[in-house]
Amino acid sequence: QVHLVESGGGLVQAGGSLRLSCAASESAVSIAVLGWYRQALGKQRELVAIITTAGTTNYADSVKGRFAISRDNAKNTVYLEMNSLKPEDTAVYYCYALQRFRTYWGQGTQVTVSS
Repeated sequence: QVHLVESGGGLVQAGGSLRLSCAASESAVSIAVLGWYRQALGKQRELVAIITTAGTTNYADSVKGRFAISRDNAKNTVYLEMNSLKPEDTAVYYCYALQRFRTYWGQGTQVTVSS
């Protein structure tokens, strides 16, 4: 069982930046994929970015060039650096982990971007 705890959400003006962190309860080396999803009010949860143990990344088209995902296996933590934020980035952001064919989710952190 992997427990994920997010931090770093908040309120920011359009054009601003935020950095989300997600700490895993187990060694990140054992977690094949770490990532971030988001869910806006009234919408389905969607992929934002993922990163594998090898460092391969994948981003949603809507965030390419603005967001950057990274992982620190020594700290069992995954980060999401968000720049040039837009009001449409407003959502609850969930940390995601895939380990041994099982998926795990954090409790979510709210990101609100004001225009």
